[in-house]
Amino acid sequence: MNQPLRDDLDFRALVGDVKPLPASNRADPGASRKNPSESQLARREWAEEETGARNFLSDDFVDLLPPFDPMEYRREGIQQGVVDKLRHGGYSVQAQLHLLRRPLTECRRMLFPFIQEAYAHDLRSVMIVHGRGREMDSPANVLRSYLAKWLSQFEEVQAYVSAQPSEGGLGRPG
Repeated sequence: MNQPLRDDLDFRALVGDVKPLPASNRADPGASRKNPSESQLARREWAEEETGARNFLSDDFVDLLPPFDPMEYRREGIQQGVVDKLRHGGYSVQAQLHLLRRPLTECRRMLFPFIQEAYAHDLRSVMIVHGRGREMDSPANVLRSYLAKWLSQFEEVQAYVSAQPSEGGLGRPG
């Protein structure tokens, strides 16, 4: 007797009198999801307005950064050694936010809670992926310039630098 047939017989001996369930014996997952109620929609709208009202990030004019220059910021009182360690990848990335190809208003809306939550969870090193364009006024470079402005507006942000080349660095122009 060949091995597959022997295995099949052994299996049948183990399961004994087991019979397959009829096709009608299926779990009922219930009705499909209902649309949110008016009160749920109102609570969502209030929460979005509340977050938006607290979002202090300025969308006023920003000086555009040259696309090939590395970004670096250090709040007063932060030692240069911290920035050097950050620049050389001495801190592991604990969370990431991807903003590639998103509208500026959406990036502003996403960045605010990301930084707040990172701070609330005691994350010390996060990465924000934003892209970089070839031209000074490319959408990616405009976002990059706003990020430099916005990050310095957070008291929670002590320092930032452009990522290591192995983690995207100044990125590929797109």
